[in-house]
Amino acid sequence: MKAVVAAGGFALLVSLLGTPLLIRYLTRRQFGQFIRQDGPASHHVKRGTPTMGGVVIILAAVIGWIGGNLFIGRTPSASSMLVVFLFVGLGFVGFLDDAIKISRERSLGLKARWKILGQAVVGITFAVLVLQFPNGDGITPASTAISFLRDTRLDLAILGPAVGIVLFVLWANFLITAWSNAVNLTDGLDGLATGASLIFFGAYTIIAIWQLNQNCQLGSSNDALCYEVRDPLDLAVLAAAIAGACFGFLWWNTSPARIFMGDTGSLALGGAIAGLTIVTRTEFLGLVIGGLFVLVVASSVLQIGWFKLSGGKRLFKMAPLHHHFELLGWNEVTIVVRFWIIAGLCGAIGVGIFYAEWVANL
Repeated sequence: MKAVVAAGGFALLVSLLGTPLLIRYLTRRQFGQFIRQDGPASHHVKRGTPTMGGVVIILAAVIGWIGGNLFIGRTPSASSMLVVFLFVGLGFVGFLDDAIKISRERSLGLKARWKILGQAVVGITFAVLVLQFPNGDGITPASTAISFLRDTRLDLAILGPAVGIVLFVLWANFLITAWSNAVNLTDGLDGLATGASLIFFGAYTIIAIWQLNQNCQLGSSNDALCYEVRDPLDLAVLAAAIAGACFGFLWWNTSPARIFMGDTGSLALGGAIAGLTIVTRTEFLGLVIGGLFVLVVASSVLQIGWFKLSGGKRLFKMAPLHHHFELLGWNEVTIVVRFWIIAGLCGAIGVGIFYAEWVANL
């Protein structure tokens, strides 16, 4: 627990104190956000606000993660290092996207094919490596089994190990792409994605701590209910570090935002979400805990689908969903706070389901 608290505290301080330094640097270099012309008119006043704030989220989280481990004198584990690789790797893809937007003074960055290629290279590397590095008990950071609250009997390797690896790589990359795009879509109002991410990683800190206390490798009192997770302590440390980094950044990102996380932050956080759900063996539980992100993505999918099926009619005034409420006349802060409430409820429900499953089988 000391490492978890230390990681969150270190990351919070670095993010809280480092963000204004980044704001001043980006302002001097005139690295500001360009606003899409078809978005809500109220967003045009945000043009020029410094972007690429995800750099400080990534830096703070990594420092917190390393600091938390050093605090108790342990070496970071394979599981957490692979999630950090995914976190930083996708953040770099987002950084390139943000840099192109700024240099070319437009709201569109990397071309879609290059963005997809970058995500695929990072995602495939992660998916292949996460099935390696077994510990002394033969447990690897991830498995080919589909998971909800723990691994289920639905194993992608049912047709053989080689086929299982291929199917797992495809499944993992679907999750990585879906989550990174979900956070990216949610990052449309000041503080919305940051606050929702804070709630998600806070919930996963609790889940990883519980998995540590009931871990099969530590001789759990009930072998039928123990969790076969390779490195739950270090995953709790990492989740706390990312939560702390989001917490500190939110001070500067809340309305009126003095800095945006940009694709640097949204892709990185989405990658970390996907990575944590995979290595904690809770892939479908993540959909519950991250229910707000799912709702935002669903609104965009429904809008596009209905537009095509109805011959040009719209289901919402604008997608994603938060822009719909803006056009209904809701104040931006009202929308963000109410969406945070939804995110909090989803997080509480998800953690409740996770704990209830364990209690119900005692």
